[in-house]
Amino acid sequence: MFRNQYDSDVTVWSPQGRLHQVEYAMEAVKLGAATVGLKNQDYAILVALSRASSELSSSQRKIIPIDDHLGISISGITADARILSRILRMECLNFKYSYDTTYPVSRLISYLGNKMQSSTQRYDRRPYGVGLLVAGYDEMGPHIYQVVPSANFFNCKAMSIGSRSQSARTYLERHISSFTDCTKDELICHGIQAIRGSLPNEDLAGKDETSSLLNISVAIVGKNQPFKILDDIETLQYLNMAKEIGTNVVQTNSEDESHGSDEEKPRTTPDPQVLVSTMDQ
Repeated sequence: MFRNQYDSDVTVWSPQGRLHQVEYAMEAVKLGAATVGLKNQDYAILVALSRASSELSSSQRKIIPIDDHLGISISGITADARILSRILRMECLNFKYSYDTTYPVSRLISYLGNKMQSSTQRYDRRPYGVGLLVAGYDEMGPHIYQVVPSANFFNCKAMSIGSRSQSARTYLERHISSFTDCTKDELICHGIQAIRGSLPNEDLAGKDETSSLLNISVAIVGKNQPFKILDDIETLQYLNMAKEIGTNVVQTNSEDESHGSDEEKPRTTPDPQVLVSTMDQ
């Protein structure tokens, strides 16, 4: 398991200028269940895939509410996420008690990054092995932030982290231009469609499809909408809605391909090359 003598301590640098313990923590995020975050002009959405560790246990909670205007979804070590969520809750409560208003999301993420980075500077601590997607709403509008174990954080338009999350990021890159004008229901359906790409092929086909998709958790926050985790009935309604939208998209694409083959015209429209994690200006 050990690479060399330079990964036995978090404060020991390798000759290549790397901290291997921090990289190990970032690898732990890639082994966790996938989660997706996206936003439009008025709302921010979190969609997380909750997996049970065994058939005898219940699924772990992957979306954690922090305040009325803020919540997080996690991928990685759940115990570390509980510590970070407690830190965020205490900070929001203290700020609301002192200033009688909600904590600005950007300032809170900066504070969280400083707390996480301090663990990478002490030999008696280890980095937090969990990645966070933070959805919040303040006077600046909706926000989606990604926080990684190295204490870097990114202001994103849409993002996916966790196991097999590359398929979800590909879906988000293809449809990111349409998120701004989406309604709340359409935005949730896009998030569900993106998270479906992270499911294994055996879960997408056959009788296991319904049971896998029912383990999805959805949360929303936005304009005149406090942070809310949807219950099972509401989630099932959006699952059916997303399934219908996905079928329509497949039929539309097949019709376009058939027309294109008859006309035999070259495609002049390039594929969208959009970085999902581009910072808002």
